[in-house]
Amino acid sequence: MAGKLDLDPRVVRKARRLAVRAGQPVVDLARSHTTVSVERAVLRLAGVRGADPDGIPWVNRLVDAVIADVGLSHGVSLPVFHALKDFDDITVLAQKAAAGAVRFSLPDKSGVARRSALKAARAGLARVDRRRAERERMVKRLGDPEQRPWIYLIVATGDIHEDIPQAQAAARAGADVIAVIRSTGQSLLDYVPEGATREGFAGTYATQENFRLMRAALDDVSRELGRYVRLTNYASGLCMPEMAVMAGLERLDMMLNDSMYGILFRDINPIRTFVDQRFSRQVHARAGIIINTGEDNYLTTADAVDAAHTVTVSQLLNEFFAHEAGLADWQLGIGHAFEINPDVPESFRLELAHALLARELFPDAPLKWMPPTKHMTGDVFRGNLLDGFFNLAGAMTGQGILLVGMMTEAVVTPWLSDRDIALQNVRYVLGAAGGLHEDFVPARNGFIQQRAHRVLDEAIDLLSRIADDTVLNAIADGTFGIMRRPADRGKGLSGVAAHAADYFNPVTEILEAS
Repeated sequence: MAGKLDLDPRVVRKARRLAVRAGQPVVDLARSHTTVSVERAVLRLAGVRGADPDGIPWVNRLVDAVIADVGLSHGVSLPVFHALKDFDDITVLAQKAAAGAVRFSLPDKSGVARRSALKAARAGLARVDRRRAERERMVKRLGDPEQRPWIYLIVATGDIHEDIPQAQAAARAGADVIAVIRSTGQSLLDYVPEGATREGFAGTYATQENFRLMRAALDDVSRELGRYVRLTNYASGLCMPEMAVMAGLERLDMMLNDSMYGILFRDINPIRTFVDQRFSRQVHARAGIIINTGEDNYLTTADAVDAAHTVTVSQLLNEFFAHEAGLADWQLGIGHAFEINPDVPESFRLELAHALLARELFPDAPLKWMPPTKHMTGDVFRGNLLDGFFNLAGAMTGQGILLVGMMTEAVVTPWLSDRDIALQNVRYVLGAAGGLHEDFVPARNGFIQQRAHRVLDEAIDLLSRIADDTVLNAIADGTFGIMRRPADRGKGLSGVAAHAADYFNPVTEILEAS
């Protein structure tokens, strides 16, 4: 795909340098702070399981007890493993702590607690490593889908036991990636529900048991079909690090992982989410999970033409944040979307310019191309045609992951029949187009090239301003998605702490050393 837009390599390098300059203060902030969810994720890897009779996870109760005694700024690992010398099991320690039977303190300088914490963290990461190796063996044995882009389809009933047959049916109908959308509002819960759930709202609760059940079901249908079917869920919201750990332990393959979604659309504190994002992406890197970023969401509130450069800016920042956390290019499902008002003249040519710009800026990333939602009207015939244009743009510009658009978008939660019609649309367009992306070359200095160059130039101008004024101020000013989110406000801010001089996190120590 290289060279179709005649992008000047010097201009592209300048854009990346500016993204690094703008993004580095955010990385420095993330490296010097912790959150309650980061600490809970560490203890989940160390083996804390289960919940109390009220459904509050023992890991939450344990972290709350440690904070009450010694605060958050030291991390919880040293106080927990110092206290664990008197107990046989870390979950039992959590239960005793919740009952007020344990008091926590910082250990002396002997290093026993530190060594114990590192041993437990290594054991947890070894479980993640085994699940990654298991995926690699299955892909080698069963194979990947022959075509690109991979066809990505959402299942969302609220009931995991109803999601399973729908997901398997979707795989049989041609879906390569099944995304189980999360229950409405779960991103604002500061705990992860426990066990299999049957009462979600417009989605199914993301829990470790639900992850396990769906992965096992998709393994069964993968063996039936002779191709590996991937599973997606969410590592976002107030429990982003814990979701990342659970995904690694249960062999999920992709996770929606982008702090900006929580900041802009759920009003979660920016510092909280950037700290959580870095840790979760470090875990994803270790687990071999592909992340999906959320730039498409900006275009549901901002105009897709006027704000196109903000998408490019966010993509470049996300690339830097991901690389710094250890993710490889093949794990960067960078997001963009087909959201231009179809009544705008030349709207399809504009969509092609934006899609091709993303493809050429990130040639080795499996870009995630999102279908129209904002301008779906309820006219299902028009909607199905618009989805067909979206599918064609994906085929022409060589996208990596294509989310199946629904003609009933904004009308109802899709029925199985809706999904079947939508999959027919995708299969027809991708089959008929074949290798069209090899032949599609826009005219030199024509409409598409000029539009792509303009968007990149506007992105560079914005990155220059952000580099001088900080990402946090840009978010506060409403630069992305026209949503204003100051760094000193938002949900979850009380769960953030700057590192003390003796802060210790055994998981990040291991991951950064490797």
